[in-house]
Amino acid sequence: MQLLIRQYCPSDKDTVLKLYINGILEHIGPCFQNAMTSPLYLTITLSLCVAGYLLGSVSGALLLPAAWVGFMYYCCHELYAGYVRERCRTDMQDIIGNYLSRPDDCFWVAEAEVDGRTHIIGMVAVMAKQSGREKYGELFRMIISPHSRRMGLGYKMTQTVIDFCRERGFSKVMLETTSTQMAAVALYRKLGFSLVLSHKDTHAPFWIFLLTKVTILRMEKALIT
Repeated sequence: MQLLIRQYCPSDKDTVLKLYINGILEHIGPCFQNAMTSPLYLTITLSLCVAGYLLGSVSGALLLPAAWVGFMYYCCHELYAGYVRERCRTDMQDIIGNYLSRPDDCFWVAEAEVDGRTHIIGMVAVMAKQSGREKYGELFRMIISPHSRRMGLGYKMTQTVIDFCRERGFSKVMLETTSTQMAAVALYRKLGFSLVLSHKDTHAPFWIFLLTKVTILRMEKALIT
């Protein structure tokens, strides 16, 4: 497989959006599994089974926990589906304007030739940020196609962002990921990122974040020591 990491161009839009949407919605399942296998939620599910049975109905023993499980799946789905709707309405709607109109921002795609055909199999972006006199880069929109994982592509794309920021004299690279994306967290740690903050401040209502047991992890890699 021949791999090329290049700058995004307008003709990539439909493919990139599809890859992005599928890549984000893919987290619904792991999020739901992580929440429902927690000791607290297993206890709640079992308690609802017992409560339904004690109310004198076998169907109640099934319907009450089923309603709880369905509600939790809705919360997990809405967490990521809502994020996709917001991003497709804002920055992902105009990638050129939001990521390629300034010299210190960029958006890349990973392109591979397989059996004579070219496919976009990954993406990543960076945006310059200013905090006082400090200028740093923030990594965004890292998505790798499921069929192209465990091949070092995530490492190469993250390194592309790091090199871009270093060339521009940025003090650090910052990114945010979620607590359910353990493979991504492991990759970033391998590249020298460290956890600096955990929070739940995002687009979704706080109660959805609380119920889904997801935490936003902010990680940073210093470029200037």
